[in-house]
Amino acid sequence: MADSTVVSDQQPPGSGQTTPSRGPYIAGITNRNTNLGIRGFMLFSIGVFLALVLNLLQRNVTLFPPDVISSIFSSAWWVPPCCGTASAMIGLLYPCIDSRLGEPHKFKREWSSVMRCVAVFVGINHASAKVDFANNVQLSLTLAALSIGLWWTFDRSRSGFGLGVVIALLATLSTQLLVYNGVFQYTSPDFLYIRSWLPCIFFAGVITMGNIGRQLALYECKRMSGKTHQD
Repeated sequence: MADSTVVSDQQPPGSGQTTPSRGPYIAGITNRNTNLGIRGFMLFSIGVFLALVLNLLQRNVTLFPPDVISSIFSSAWWVPPCCGTASAMIGLLYPCIDSRLGEPHKFKREWSSVMRCVAVFVGINHASAKVDFANNVQLSLTLAALSIGLWWTFDRSRSGFGLGVVIALLATLSTQLLVYNGVFQYTSPDFLYIRSWLPCIFFAGVITMGNIGRQLALYECKRMSGKTHQD
């Protein structure tokens, strides 16, 4: 009886005993739920950082009234947190939709591709503010082609395109409501108080944050599967 007791006490964790799943970001400390929170915080931080960088590139395109300005970097204080929250939601939603549809995204799944996607997105945003076009129609068509090209180069999934279009339209509608209520305004608006190329920028941003979220989720899955095999 004593020998059998010793043997049962020395059984490995994978032979019947359940152990809490560990996470890849802080190995041995976090579980899956905490990992999800860490991933969301990382996406939120990336969104805030990109919002500040893109705001600097978009100077003289947006104007905030004096009674709304309450931050540095010539932007309203609520813009970076809103962008960070939207980035976290998009980055968590994309891998979730892939899992629900049973269509895991496998196209160009490496960090170098994600970094190139971010660079292209920043370039598209910069072009919208700094490159002179003959008219707004030409600018909008050019940015639409660049945004679709970004999706084709770094995504190519139907779910990615569909979510990008839907979220871009919702974001454009929200922006229009904010401008209509006088929260801020665009210089030289040409389409219902806003710039006509804005949906293209939103679409490119959604695809970019979706790729970052997918890559973070892929990293987590790889680390989790690796730890499972080791156990």
